Amino acid sequence: MAPSATPIDSSPSSTSTSVDNNLQPFFVLHKASSGKSERKSTGSAKTRRRIDLSPSLQMNAKKLEATRVEECGDDDCYVNLRVEAFEIVWSKIESTIKNVLRDVNTNVFNEIHRWVCQSFNTIMSSRTIAFHEATQAFPIIADASSKQLFTGLVLTKNMEFVDDLLTFEELGLHLRSQGCRVANLSSLDFTAKSGINGCLRSLLRQFLMASLDAADISILASWYREEGNYGNPVVVIVEDIERCCGSVMSDFILMLSEWVFKVPVILIMGVATTLDASRNILPSDVLQHLNPCKFTLGTPTERMDAVIEAVLVKPCSGFSVSHKVALFMRNYFARQDGTLTSFIRALKIACVQHFSMEPLSFILGGISSEQNEQVIQDGLLLQIVLKHAFDLPSYVRNKTGEHNGEIFTHGLSEMKKLQKHWGIVVLCLYEAGKYDKIRLLDLLCEALDPELHNFRTSDTLTKIEEDPCPFSSNYRYHQQYLRKGGFIGRALRKVRDLPIVQLCKLLQRWEELTVDVIKIHEKLKELSPVLKSENDKSSKEDMTNISKRQASRSQLYMEDTKAVYEKATILMECMVRDYMQPIESIPLHEVFCFKNVEKLQSALIGDPRRRIQVDLLESHIILRCRCCSGSGNTLLPTMHDTSIMYNLAQEHGDLINLHDWYQSFKSTVLCPRRKRKKKSKQSPSKKRKILTEPENLSEAAIQARFCRAVTELQITGLIRMPTKRRPDFVQRVAFEL
Repeated sequence: MAPSATPIDSSPSSTSTSVDNNLQPFFVLHKASSGKSERKSTGSAKTRRRIDLSPSLQMNAKKLEATRVEECGDDDCYVNLRVEAFEIVWSKIESTIKNVLRDVNTNVFNEIHRWVCQSFNTIMSSRTIAFHEATQAFPIIADASSKQLFTGLVLTKNMEFVDDLLTFEELGLHLRSQGCRVANLSSLDFTAKSGINGCLRSLLRQFLMASLDAADISILASWYREEGNYGNPVVVIVEDIERCCGSVMSDFILMLSEWVFKVPVILIMGVATTLDASRNILPSDVLQHLNPCKFTLGTPTERMDAVIEAVLVKPCSGFSVSHKVALFMRNYFARQDGTLTSFIRALKIACVQHFSMEPLSFILGGISSEQNEQVIQDGLLLQIVLKHAFDLPSYVRNKTGEHNGEIFTHGLSEMKKLQKHWGIVVLCLYEAGKYDKIRLLDLLCEALDPELHNFRTSDTLTKIEEDPCPFSSNYRYHQQYLRKGGFIGRALRKVRDLPIVQLCKLLQRWEELTVDVIKIHEKLKELSPVLKSENDKSSKEDMTNISKRQASRSQLYMEDTKAVYEKATILMECMVRDYMQPIESIPLHEVFCFKNVEKLQSALIGDPRRRIQVDLLESHIILRCRCCSGSGNTLLPTMHDTSIMYNLAQEHGDLINLHDWYQSFKSTVLCPRRKRKKKSKQSPSKKRKILTEPENLSEAAIQARFCRAVTELQITGLIRMPTKRRPDFVQRVAFEL
């Protein structure tokens, strides 16, 4: 690609040489000058502060910091800190997701390992192989019944195979940690083009840790007889049998069954649809060599709820999303491919967008590391924080008074506390909603809605008075307040319908979740003995063939039970009203909460042509270089050629005359440039601009740059090249944004 014109070029010949030697698939805009390098070159780099400063030096230091704060733009302030904070936050989120998914499948993985050990012991105890038989380069002749492969069919229930990649990777790691020799094969190893040799080479490469030209199963048998390998189960994991070529898979199974006495291979195959899928892929004579055992992993809904609970509900990293963003991510998950991988990718893009847009997002790095005080250690950092934090809309709406570091630190601590209480109440609702099959993702979207929170806490609707007793009738909601179709309302109503035994279990689970909320935890302790006594009564009470006296006692029992249900429901309603405050209703939430759903939608769904147009028209805004940032909409010769060309194209209609376009480009490239004169010691406050002579460019060099820019616009899909009918015109494909 043609490099952009710079203020100093050596000669046309050198320019053409650099053009020929710097071909790239996309145009590269010239890099903005670094502020650090400029400060070093001018000798104004920041020096180490002294402990004892004279008054004059203190004033100079304050002026220097104030000047640096003013010169630092919103998006330029501590970019490196924001990048580091993103890496810290996302690494914590990513590790949390991996741990959660591993914990979800732990029980199944342990069950698979026990089955592998039992199968291996069965193979080894069925027949003892002599040394001379084991070293022979051909299989042992045996009857058909002894050639069966122990095969584990793992039902994944995923809509797409992409979610199974991490699952089988974790399964392989789990079996390796238990002493098994494991090889993971994908459907790409079982293609008709590669044949049986392709999957066998992949098998040998993973076990022998070397690439071999010869694909021979006897090599694997010799490897297994080596010290350290013999006596351990050999597990081969095929991640998705339904995507494999049936003929190649059949040959592979027959080959392993012939060598099963020399190499005790245990086969594990992933199945996405039904456990009978192998019958549709493999012929009957191959199925006779399989001794299947069925395993079922957790459903995609269970894995999704576990990830959401660990990342977005519990205080994992401090990063959160708004109500609209959560709704979009839910719809994107349901309407697109419906995979957990796509949801995690959308979450990562939202995290990237947040750190790139929010100037104060670098604070999340300290919050994630439990180091809040580091925000106010540096004087310049504190000034930047105070400059932006108290101008946030959420703080302006909710706070008034003096602006200082202590108030800001207190606001951060208060927000962390409120967010923790919000997550606890959401989990309590989710525990009740499990009995009604409510998904945590649906409950999360409703719990993040700030309008519902305002509706719940509105005095004009609830008319609630201050009452020290949370079981008072003043804490009751209206039916319209709970919304009949809402997930929160469904969870609250389900508390009333639970049997007394399940209600006791639910209250015990609430006690575990609300340990950090002292007020609610104490009320649950008061309610638990009553529930236990009622549970004991219900187990002893016989409602059939009772006398009148017993009937009166039963009526009293039912009234007491009804009162217990009332108290439990009212307690849950109090928790929802008083503690479930969405993050968008908390001051300073912009620092931690990503709210721009349009940016996320554009990044996921994509509008590449519009993005290219915006970048070409506003390249000076993106780069912020000193030569172009102050020009506004004025075209300068230091801009990239393609950006100049597209800006000039805006002056034309659907057809652009090449001659006029070229003349406009030529006049822009040869236009004299303004250069800021360095400050003199005599007049430091005056700034003069002088004109420099244009570059000594030849006509051929300008035409070459013009043709290269036109070609780039064609490649990006913004113009259509001339035709035989109109050879002097190009046609615009994309118009106004």
